[in-house]
Amino acid sequence: MPPSSQRIPWLSPLLLALAVLGFAAIWSLVALYTNRQVSWLAVIGALDVAWMLRLSGWPARPSRVLAAVGGTAAMAVIANWAIIAGQLGGMMGLKPWESITRLGSDHALTLARLANGPLDVAWIAAALVAAFWVAR
Repeated sequence: MPPSSQRIPWLSPLLLALAVLGFAAIWSLVALYTNRQVSWLAVIGALDVAWMLRLSGWPARPSRVLAAVGGTAAMAVIANWAIIAGQLGGMMGLKPWESITRLGSDHALTLARLANGPLDVAWIAAALVAAFWVAR
């Protein structure tokens, strides 16, 4: 008997959230361990997000491309937020998960602008293009 090709409607958003949050955690942990931004991981994360959307059976429509690009952008924001919070929290004796909720948006934006140079911005832009291209 051939496998069923029925799509489970709640599986796609769940796998998208899993890909975004999971890879943002990996990216931030590698960055905190190496004490670098490691923005090249954004491209690998974009491929992971697009692959999870394909794996979940999300139909090949503009909505899948939009979800992949939006998920990749969210992953970059979450990872940078966690990296900044981890760096600041370490200086204040807090765990990274404790300092994530205490970081303000204006402070995070200022520190993200200082930490991310042109090469980091280029890697994140390349990740958005990769998410667009692979999710088509």
